[in-house]
Amino acid sequence: MNVFDLMRQSKSLFIHGAEARDALGLLEEELSEALSLYWATAQAILRGSGITLLEKPEGFLKLENNFFSALFLYSYHRAGIPRGRRVLYAALNHCLRGMVTGCDNILDDEYKKTLETDLPAGARRFRSIIDIMASDRALFSILMEAYAKNELSSEQVLKASTASLHALTGSGIQESTEEQGIESILTPQDILSKVHHYKTGLLFNCPWGIPAVLENLSADTVAPLQEALYRIGIGCQILDDMVDLGRDSRSMHHNYVASVIYHSSGQDQWRQLQEKAEAEPGDQAKATLLLDFPLALAESARTARSYLLDGLTALFDERHRFAIEPALAFLYRRIGTEHLMAAAGLPI
Repeated sequence: MNVFDLMRQSKSLFIHGAEARDALGLLEEELSEALSLYWATAQAILRGSGITLLEKPEGFLKLENNFFSALFLYSYHRAGIPRGRRVLYAALNHCLRGMVTGCDNILDDEYKKTLETDLPAGARRFRSIIDIMASDRALFSILMEAYAKNELSSEQVLKASTASLHALTGSGIQESTEEQGIESILTPQDILSKVHHYKTGLLFNCPWGIPAVLENLSADTVAPLQEALYRIGIGCQILDDMVDLGRDSRSMHHNYVASVIYHSSGQDQWRQLQEKAEAEPGDQAKATLLLDFPLALAESARTARSYLLDGLTALFDERHRFAIEPALAFLYRRIGTEHLMAAAGLPI
């Protein structure tokens, strides 16, 4: 059972069951409206281009498939942003998500779908390019629609457009430094502060890039929410590193777990990692390599859980903190570390 199922069934389980269902229903409603706005805008932009954007695929609007978008939207609720602006920012965030996913696809030579077009399935790079271009134009089109409705001034449109780029550049710059591989193994703390800080921590603050320049909110309101999202992002990146240990070792990319092995487990363990990573099948789905390094497994699992627990606790209103453990379990399953967290002796 994931976090959303638990909240839906919470009436018989929790004191605040009805209130929790109301909060979940509001998130679903606003997120559905925002995602539909993104899709309809991209559809209109591509019309007549020779590329057809099909109807929204099954599951596109489900909260389970938009977990982080739901967390970002929830942070707007916590800040007291009005409903119309929440929907606007959630739609703009999906534009950013389309751009980030498209860029990641090209850099990683894979294709995680953003838009469902009639382009050939094998045209992975061009599909990613269209996802980026259409999402970028959708962002500006949504901003201009808000301007036409007198919801934003022309100056605010330009500020928001610029802020959307600035929000992404820190993470992008860090990614660019790894394109040719790395020359040294940073310490685990340096991985967190010099790599993951930019790669994922700041990326999880991107949803606040535009609201920060348009909303009149105090730092005391926004900073704790940004810090909460930041810590969730770092925790998720460590989980990703646990899964990608073999791939990152082969491609010479920064990896928190590899750093723990290099700096804490000795040269024999480091050589074993290199040998096992080279022998690991490229399409290995279960990410079992880390099981051969129990000390690094325990350290990375504890660190990831600590970041996630701190972030979710700070983000969730006290009335909704019953959902923290289910949220953790959902993330473990979604990222593919459930078996690793269990092996480390942590609750799943």
